[in-house]
Amino acid sequence: MKKLNQILIILTIFIYNYSNAHAEMPYYIDFKYILNQSTAGKGAQDKLKNKLDSGIKTLTQKEKSIQEEEKKLISQKKLLKPEEYNGKVQQLRSKVIDLQKERSKLLQDVADQRSKAKSELLKNLNPIIKDYMKEKNIRMILDKKSLLLADENLDLTKEIMDLLNKKLKSIKIN
Repeated sequence: MKKLNQILIILTIFIYNYSNAHAEMPYYIDFKYILNQSTAGKGAQDKLKNKLDSGIKTLTQKEKSIQEEEKKLISQKKLLKPEEYNGKVQQLRSKVIDLQKERSKLLQDVADQRSKAKSELLKNLNPIIKDYMKEKNIRMILDKKSLLLADENLDLTKEIMDLLNKKLKSIKIN
């Protein structure tokens, strides 16, 4: 009888620990994958890429125009008075400086918008993760990049991304 009680106690402890093991395991999510592959993340990246591409195309056209102007100025060097030539060289230099400022502004604007889009996505992602954790009785979720090795069964990326795609269809980019 004593052995039967011990076996029942051990069995009860084992069953209790097994049922709570689900909540004790640290799960993980690949945030980078979610940011890049979610519907809203992809849409934001496409918009930003298009903005960057069109801006670079415009800058390239301006750069070619400045190069043509430079060639024309060099060919006229001997025909122009030194003061007139130096004045045109200064104008050309100021155009180059303006072009460099414009390029820097474009890159900074795209970087700022990318950062805002990422923040917006994470702002929407956090409550989804919290609700999922509460629903599934999970105590900890880690980012995949901070793991060395992990069982793929502990990866919640797909489930969380599906929930995010249902909630957030797109991110508004100015």
